[in-house]
Amino acid sequence: MTHGNTIGGPAPGAAVTPEVPVRDGLLRPATSRLPSLTGLRFPAALLVFLNHSGLPFPGLRLLKDNETTHDWFELTRNAGSLGVTFFFVLSGFVLTWSARETDTTRAFWRRRFVKIYPNYVITWVLAMVLFASAYTPTRTAVANLFMVQVWVPKFDVFSSVNTPSWSLGCELVFYACFPLLLTLFRRIPVERLKYWIGALVALVIATPTITYAVFPDKPYFPGGEQLGAHATVTQYWFAYFLPPVRMVDFALGMLVALAVIKGRWWNIGMLWSTGLLVGGYVLASHVPFLYSQRSTTIVPIVFLIAAAATADVKGTVSPFRNRTMVWLGEISFAFYLVHFIVLTYGRKWLGHDFYSTAETVGLLSAMFAVSVLAAWALYALVERPITRGWSRPRRQGAATGAKPLAGAE
Repeated sequence: MTHGNTIGGPAPGAAVTPEVPVRDGLLRPATSRLPSLTGLRFPAALLVFLNHSGLPFPGLRLLKDNETTHDWFELTRNAGSLGVTFFFVLSGFVLTWSARETDTTRAFWRRRFVKIYPNYVITWVLAMVLFASAYTPTRTAVANLFMVQVWVPKFDVFSSVNTPSWSLGCELVFYACFPLLLTLFRRIPVERLKYWIGALVALVIATPTITYAVFPDKPYFPGGEQLGAHATVTQYWFAYFLPPVRMVDFALGMLVALAVIKGRWWNIGMLWSTGLLVGGYVLASHVPFLYSQRSTTIVPIVFLIAAAATADVKGTVSPFRNRTMVWLGEISFAFYLVHFIVLTYGRKWLGHDFYSTAETVGLLSAMFAVSVLAAWALYALVERPITRGWSRPRRQGAATGAKPLAGAE
């Protein structure tokens, strides 16, 4: 992520918190870095790892005991959806926070491309070589390589090759639309931001209701009956995977960032936000499947992200700002892309045996460690050098005459 100048000017009537360092009357620090949000990225990625480790499918299951397998799955069944939703909201928030007045659309797109695509291609190749080529049709593999698999309402397509990669297909659409969305959202009167935020939250919560009403209820998607996930492939795809639907999460993050910047956010603090998030996660196990994917956790996610950003601005205590958490956050994107490959190939390498609880804990700990080390290597050898070397045009002035990002005036 590239950091730069603050955006906009003083909002008429905006409330300014006196004890917070401000620039131009806005709630912004002297730098746009938000280390707590970087640190929070890894717990979100870890939730996805835990979710995949708990899936009781033959290609992933390690535990011998059926009851323990069931209990682990029940504990982690909604962890992945929580982590992904957090990432989508966080992405909109951070990009809006760090948007530069003098940036151009072309420069923004270039930075996002060199940030995500090299890692994506490398993990695509790894997955294809290690296991996916054995059962993935060429057409599906190519669609996955070009990040368009998420547009196809077939489970073996949108979850193909490296399963977590579907979310990058959504992010691609988010990045394409970000300059236009930022232009439009900046024009919203500051006193009306809360209504827009409320409307998007309501839309996220209502999405399952709309989905259940519009699409047929049977048959359930593959493995859905076994998992207690009562939804068809089309219902699941529309409510959870389809980029225009998930863009609501991203847009919500953008609006919340603007509200925080303009001093129009009700900050309940990180402790209360975390408590709400735990409550929302527990509630997710007691609602119909599609509601468990986003509806019960979207509000706590928004509060936690805003609270962490505010803590960084104010300089108050944050458990996610220390050096270890920031480092883990920096490698979290690579970790997200490699962990499923490690879990799947690790299961393949181990053969058909199943293991005791103690043995499984040891194996998962080893797979976690391998995932972290592989992510570190991918970040240090690929992501960071490519981002630093290719984020900007080699010739100064290459973007001269380009349209400013978000219509900056």
